[in-house]
This record gives sequence, structure tokens and C-alpha cells, in this order.
Amino acid sequence: MPAQKEQRVEAVERALTILDAFGDNDPRMTLNELSQKTGFYPSTILRLAGSLERFGYVHREADGRFRLGSSLYRLGNQYQRTFNLADYVRPALRELVEITQETAAFYIKDGDRRVCLFRHHADRIFRHYLEEGASLTLDKGATARILMAFSGAPGLFYDDIREKGYYISLGERDPETGAIGVPVFGMGNALVGSLGLTVQMQRFTPEAQSAHLEVLKRVAKELSKKLGAQRSG
Repeated sequence: MPAQKEQRVEAVERALTILDAFGDNDPRMTLNELSQKTGFYPSTILRLAGSLERFGYVHREADGRFRLGSSLYRLGNQYQRTFNLADYVRPALRELVEITQETAAFYIKDGDRRVCLFRHHADRIFRHYLEEGASLTLDKGATARILMAFSGAPGLFYDDIREKGYYISLGERDPETGAIGVPVFGMGNALVGSLGLTVQMQRFTPEAQSAHLEVLKRVAKELSKKLGAQRSG
């Protein structure tokens, strides 16, 4: 059976592009500024903005500048009431395991510890066992380093992690395992947690590290976007 063709409505996507143009640094914009950010003609923006304004998603002020409308506040409140982090993280972990065949986990920082909030085990006889809810230190391991770095820990060591956007550990916590960690961001580009893969050292070749890292970065970027992050790259 042929794959179902992706359904897209151009006018809807253009309207959403206008809404996405607003950010922390651009809460109010002129027509020309919106045109520059979206790449749309001013006439196109005016046509779409008219519909968005009628439904309360955009408001045009007396000076002609546009800002987001109150309907988004209502939707935001509804989203917060129904939000469940597991609904977003568990599918990401499942995808990581299906692709890499290695155990994936999601950690959060809790004071001076890190907590394994969600975990998806690989279907292997020999694998790394650590259950959800486990509390570990922040001084060893890939996800620990990520949580420290993107929580603002000072020093050249953490500066390097922040610049690269990932960390690979080789036997730091367990001499028989290595790991890769990457950050996950949410609303306001705030750190939510760290995605990580744990691999037995015998399988953790340079080639495997490179391949797993690319998958991990892609999944983390997609997850961050779903959680409301606006980071580029």
C-alpha cells in the first residue's frame, strides 16, 4: 500500500509562519519587519493578518505594529493544563532505541543530583540496567556533564561542552560503558533535561559514537521544538 501523501495547506502554514516570527526579542513588529522575518510580501501578510486578527491570534496596535493576540494566551493555558512531559519524551526514547539498538534515557537536574526520569531499554542480553527514578551524582557521566554545563556551571571544561552541544563519556561512571549526552530545551530556551545513550565499551567504537551522536542530536532538536524551544542549529 503506498505511503499516504503528506497533507499541507499553504495558507495555514503561512499564517503559522507569521505567528512563529514573534519572539522574546521581537514582541511587536511593523509590517516591514514581519515581511523581512517571514519572507512574505506585505500584501500577503496583511491578508493573513486580517484573518488572524478576527480570531484573536494577532492584534494590530494604533501605531500599525503587530503583536500576538489574546487567543494564544487562552490556548497556552489549555496546553499547560494538559501538558505531560512523558507524552513527548517517551516516543523520542523509543525512536532512539529503534535506530541505535542502545538504551536511551532522559535525565533532569534535581539540586546536586540527576534523576533518571524516563528510560527505554534496548532489547539486548547484555545492556546497561538503571531504572526510572534512580538518583545519581552530577560529577560523572555524559548526561550529568550536560546538565551541569547547560545549567551554567563555570569553567573551560563546561564552556567546551556548551560550545559543542554534546558530551561523550568513556567509562566515567562504569568502566564497561560509555555514553553520549545532549541537552533538551523548552519554552524560553530553558534547559529541560538531557537525552542520553548508554553503550557497552566494546560496541562504542569511534564510528558508533559518530553515528549515534547524529541521531541523538536530531531527536533532541525535534523534542526541543515540540517542547517550545526556539533554538536554531
